Amino acid sequence: MSHPGQTFESRMRRMPAPFEVAQGDETRARMPDLSPALSDLVHAVASFSPFLKSLLEQEADWLPAVFENPETAFDQLLKDLPVVEDGGDGPVPGALRLTKGRVALLVALADLAGVWTLEDVTGHLSRFADAALGVAMRAGLIRELKRDKIPGMTEADLAGGAGMVVLAMGKLGAHELNYSSDIDLICVFDDSRFDSEDLAQARAGFIRATRSMTGYLSDRTAQGYVFRTDLRLRPDPSVTPVCLAMAAAETYYESVGRTWERAAFIKARSAAGDIVAGQDFLRILQPFVWRRHLDYAAIEDAHNIRLRIRSKKNTGRDGLDGRNIKLGRGGIREIEFFTQTRQLIAGGRDPDLRVAQTLVALDQLAAKDWVPAADAAVLTEHYHVLRDVEHRLQMVHDAQTQTLPNSHENWTRLAAMMGMDAQGLRSELGRRLSEVHALTEGFFAPDAQAPRMTPSGALDDTVIARWPSYPALRSDRAVSIFNRLRPDILSRLARAAHPEEALRAFDGFLAGLPAGVQVFSLFEANPQLIDLLIDIVGTAPDLAAYLSQNAGVFDAVIAGEFFAPWPGPSTLATDLDRALARETDYETRLVAARRWLKDWHFRVGVHHLRGLTDTAVAARQYADLAGTVLRGLWPEVCAQLATRHGPPPGRGAVVLGMGSLGAGQLNATSDLDLILIYDADGEDCSTGRRPLAARAYYARVTQALITALSAPMAEGKLYEVDMRLRPSGNQGPVATSWTAFQNYQSDEAWMWEHLALTRARVVAGDGALADKVESFRRTLLGKPRDRDEVLRAVAAMRARLAEAKTPAGVLDIKPGAGGLQDIELIAQAGCLVAGHPSADLETGLRMAGMSGLLTEADAQALSCAHRLFRAVLQISRLISHKPLDMQELGEGARDALLRETGFETLAQLQNALIDNAAHASDVIDAVIARTAGGQDDQI
Repeated sequence: MSHPGQTFESRMRRMPAPFEVAQGDETRARMPDLSPALSDLVHAVASFSPFLKSLLEQEADWLPAVFENPETAFDQLLKDLPVVEDGGDGPVPGALRLTKGRVALLVALADLAGVWTLEDVTGHLSRFADAALGVAMRAGLIRELKRDKIPGMTEADLAGGAGMVVLAMGKLGAHELNYSSDIDLICVFDDSRFDSEDLAQARAGFIRATRSMTGYLSDRTAQGYVFRTDLRLRPDPSVTPVCLAMAAAETYYESVGRTWERAAFIKARSAAGDIVAGQDFLRILQPFVWRRHLDYAAIEDAHNIRLRIRSKKNTGRDGLDGRNIKLGRGGIREIEFFTQTRQLIAGGRDPDLRVAQTLVALDQLAAKDWVPAADAAVLTEHYHVLRDVEHRLQMVHDAQTQTLPNSHENWTRLAAMMGMDAQGLRSELGRRLSEVHALTEGFFAPDAQAPRMTPSGALDDTVIARWPSYPALRSDRAVSIFNRLRPDILSRLARAAHPEEALRAFDGFLAGLPAGVQVFSLFEANPQLIDLLIDIVGTAPDLAAYLSQNAGVFDAVIAGEFFAPWPGPSTLATDLDRALARETDYETRLVAARRWLKDWHFRVGVHHLRGLTDTAVAARQYADLAGTVLRGLWPEVCAQLATRHGPPPGRGAVVLGMGSLGAGQLNATSDLDLILIYDADGEDCSTGRRPLAARAYYARVTQALITALSAPMAEGKLYEVDMRLRPSGNQGPVATSWTAFQNYQSDEAWMWEHLALTRARVVAGDGALADKVESFRRTLLGKPRDRDEVLRAVAAMRARLAEAKTPAGVLDIKPGAGGLQDIELIAQAGCLVAGHPSADLETGLRMAGMSGLLTEADAQALSCAHRLFRAVLQISRLISHKPLDMQELGEGARDALLRETGFETLAQLQNALIDNAAHASDVIDAVIARTAGGQDDQI
């Protein structure tokens, strides 16, 4: 855009307010020759952005050119970029970074002062990115050409990229780059220009050139960086090179390209290198991007992508503080997804909709009646404002952020940049984000737009239509087998009580399946596996996810091994030891342990899901697995530490399992409550090449065990670990000496800690020390306690638990009055009052009866309530990591809950849960009320 005769000052439409006035004063003082208006602008800009303040002072001598005419100044910056063809790559990094700083300053000033519109701002940023990309690409290629590393190409071919093309994707592709944006690129080369025998050498040369190019742009030097580059939009980025042949890319997109990749190519353009070849390549891909039919399947694909982004990035929050205005609810991405998905639906039939710019596309969609004109106008207005806010967030520190402030100070800063007050900005943003969400969310609702078509009229053909794009159906053989299975699968799905739910569950399994031939062949030979699969995927998402990545488990199902009797702890330990022994180093053993545990967890979960085991059996089996893992990894952890610091000093250590682990009653998502007790037996330190004091040594062992169990690796985690039950809690050492443990428990421990000890057992470590710990525990707890003292501690603990967490619904039966925790506390209290060391629930309630805390009828009522609650908890954790909502249960979850609890309807189950909790609470309240003096502080 040209403005002959119009200076920067004559076009200023707004003035941002100063923020940190002293900062702005310092910078303004360095530029005494500016007009009052420009001086005020410099003062304001320097006051709220340390990044821009630095640039203003660094570029004070250059600023007059900007204020004379920003477009001319910008054009000159691009003209002054080095001519790589003549000078090699020597000046490139410094020149690009210097120009980046000046562009950042110029754009910020023009944006904040209202000299440029949003489109001007993003357009100029994109123009600079194109220019920088071209310089960096030529600098990378010139090396290869001078060394004859690209067959048949010379320096004369440099201007045309020697056959290489850089495709600009995303915001750069649409000329919509934001202020501190990454640039998304796909690099390809025209393999038709090379003989087959030269192709490998050419590919290697282009790969090196691409790496050099990205280094020129993204490497941080003393002068900073130019652009962060992202090459992950290319086909299969984890396995393909950074620059790949056009033919290979075409094959990928035509055969297995996914909806999100189609959406990405809406904005793709040929930006550097052989521009014509790039344009031809994009034309070839048009049938992949633009389907001839009305592509409603794209709606749900886009919706699923939105949900995955929200889940992964934690952007679903509704409040403004810390909200991501790009990825969060009602944010920029919502408008872009809304627009692109509409384009994908109809663009195959209407070429006018095949435009890259978001707002141009939105305008076209409105003109063609695909979007109501009023909605398009509202979204356009909100998009402008949200992008403006995004730019100002990024200007403060030149950071790629879209996160709104968390503090009043930073809200005030942002508001000053917008020329508003903080409260007014918050109010306006809240309204705009809500309106965007309201306009776009309904469009993505699963039932909103799609036509229906199945044998029973019950299944959604838009889900079925996307199956050919899944990795499992890449090969002709897989497609052939699956097509034979498909009628039977669809028929079984259509006969389900909730066909839509069953279909979506199966779709999730199929989407996660990396290959299909073997699994589909198993299904064809063993149709009963389809019923098993639909049962699993329709009820337990975690089990379905495991199954999609470990379909080999079907072999064990067919062979009968999968349904063999439970092997027990001894056989499990032997099996784990064999799995660990096959690995050659510590890290791969940790991965093997994770794989082993997942296999067995899946088996326990499926058996419980299908009613082959009940709640109590499943709980014991999960506990067996946890104990086996702890016993198997403990020597590995110790041996790993011993390589540096020598063997454990003294007699070693034991791992004490607490809570549900100690009681041998875990569920599918339980964490592990642990205490580590060591006996240095008078030895001050270890004897390795890097000796450690005994206390430090065992602290290191404890941390290593926690890491071995909870570190995320390729196969995930084993368990989350909680060590807050150790003496003195989080304030105490992570490992406790045997002497200190005895002294603490005998003389200092709170009553609640003795309650917890009733559910403790040694699960790993030195056998002799384990015997000592257990003997001490039994002796300590074997002395009957004062009834009132124990009950006052229980009352205080109940109050503390009630304050910490309230139930999330009727199916969240662990916390709350009369819930699982409440009943277990009374059982533990019964053991302490009676002087019995074990709080097995039934034993504890029996002890409570014998000691006069409970009547026989009350003990029986609490026992029945506990069994019901345990059944609900066990099934709930198998189905979901979060508390279940009675109103949102799927058919599979409902059936599993009712089968496990013995009720015919959810209403009956709900009433029983409410009644049992109320009765249990009344019983426990009555017990507590009989204490002489109420609560004390014994927690």
